[in-house]
Amino acid sequence: MDFVSDALVNKRKIRVLTAAAAAILDDCSREVLAVHADFSLPAQKVIDILELIALVRPYPEQIRVDNGPEFLADKFRRWCEDKGIAIHYIQPGKPMQNGYVERLNRTYREDVLDAYLFESLEQVRILSDEWMEDYNRFHPHQALAGLAPATFAKKLEMDKV
Repeated sequence: MDFVSDALVNKRKIRVLTAAAAAILDDCSREVLAVHADFSLPAQKVIDILELIALVRPYPEQIRVDNGPEFLADKFRRWCEDKGIAIHYIQPGKPMQNGYVERLNRTYREDVLDAYLFESLEQVRILSDEWMEDYNRFHPHQALAGLAPATFAKKLEMDKV
């Protein structure tokens, strides 16, 4: 997980959780599991987003994050401990230790944040949701044998059967 920042046209700052630009990325399938924009994203909001993902996916075994205050917060650390999730903190100043999400952040920034001027937070959210759907369904990955993330994830599920 990671964050990217931008601003609305009125100069009010926004943050986007990506698990990549405000996206949560599954390292295995490269699927974007969440892209959430808000004016503030404290630890409790991050937890809430992870709980929403857990309604359709199992909790992860591990989460890789930087040393941001929302990830260092006692509330976040306790939640991870309660769910049996190991937190892997990258070294300060070493963003490439979280390379998948950094690449995703770049793609999200180019496709969404740099491509539009946003009047409202709702506009950012709508375009982010559309981008996430498109990315997961149609964006081929060389590391996934040229498949899009959602296609690769389905293939993994079918291989388990």
